[in-house]
Amino acid sequence: MKVKRSKYDIFVEAACLLCLMGGCIYLAVIWKSIPDEIPIHYNFAGEVDKMGNRKSIFFIVIVNWLIYLFITAIEQIPGIWNTGVPVTPRNQEKVYRILKNMIGSTKLECVVIFSYLMMQSITARSLPAAFLPISMGALFGIMVYFIVRLVQAR
Repeated sequence: MKVKRSKYDIFVEAACLLCLMGGCIYLAVIWKSIPDEIPIHYNFAGEVDKMGNRKSIFFIVIVNWLIYLFITAIEQIPGIWNTGVPVTPRNQEKVYRILKNMIGSTKLECVVIFSYLMMQSITARSLPAAFLPISMGALFGIMVYFIVRLVQAR
């Protein structure tokens, strides 16, 4: 089954591409002012525990693009999605719409998180102590919200 594009899908794609391309453009513009040594790893408290050269920032950019491309590819093949509920002709459209919204929301949050990590590395700062709980809470919160909607749709 092909899931029709909605306004929300268009918004998610635009926001993801804005973050990805904006981050790349910003990186290119300020490249010469980035310190030679930048944070490349943070502990659970958000403190820098490993430094690397500034070229290592490309790892975050590449991973961000790969996550975006991988999730976008998965979005295009509803047949491989694990619905978690029985799909019937009566609920099929609603179930797949909820799942597509969940996948899109998760993709957007992953792109935003990695874009934020890139910006923090460029400025050579520690992460806020609340970064990990907030980002993971939001990620799992999105999933719980859509799973509840999915169970209600069966």
